[in-house]
Amino acid sequence: MQLSMAVLLVSLATFVSTLMGGLFALRFRDHLHLILGFSGGAVLGVVLFNLIPESTALTAGRFDMPGTMAVLALGFLAYMVLDRAVALQGRHTQRRGALGAGILCVHSFLDGFFIGLAFKVSVTVGTVVAVAVLVHDFSDGINTVGLILKSKGSAGKALRWLLADAAAPVLGAASTLLFTLQGPLLGLGLACFAGFFLYIGASDLVPESYHQHAKGLTTVMTMLGAAVMFAAIRLAGS
Repeated sequence: MQLSMAVLLVSLATFVSTLMGGLFALRFRDHLHLILGFSGGAVLGVVLFNLIPESTALTAGRFDMPGTMAVLALGFLAYMVLDRAVALQGRHTQRRGALGAGILCVHSFLDGFFIGLAFKVSVTVGTVVAVAVLVHDFSDGINTVGLILKSKGSAGKALRWLLADAAAPVLGAASTLLFTLQGPLLGLGLACFAGFFLYIGASDLVPESYHQHAKGLTTVMTMLGAAVMFAAIRLAGS
């Protein structure tokens, strides 16, 4: 019961984070690169310092390292396809902008799903993953609003899609309370999620933060994000 409550409380925090990111995008645009830079570093930090070590530890004895890394690669490639589908659908009409926002909602559902999955490993792993998702969901809210506005949708329509995207991780996290996944299979699930996060950080957040604002401070924020996650993971494990 306590674990279920923790998962649901964290998923509700993702709702707030996504919502605040979208509202930020509606009002402020000049400082987004710093937030995206920090988010990219934090997400990569979770992959390198937490998800990969945890997944390999859980799969040891059942699956070898190449097999676990193959699942990570599969997660990376699957998320790449999802991400490029958003890019393709978000370029032109309002209808396509809505479809792109819908795909982002699916992705947000998966964020919540993997929060719940991480809590099945331990409260520590769940907390670390939740922090990374919270940071990432802030930029998710920005992207959802951006897709609708760039496709000539109204602010009201952007707000409605933002609410749907914010609710998606809550549903994703709640869905994990309906089943049990343990041991090596849980490790493979974390490896897949590591692939998702690796793509999000290395191919999306970090390049996007530096694309239009190639400043030293942006790089510092990325390094700071990774350092903060490293410190948080070490403290949580001590």
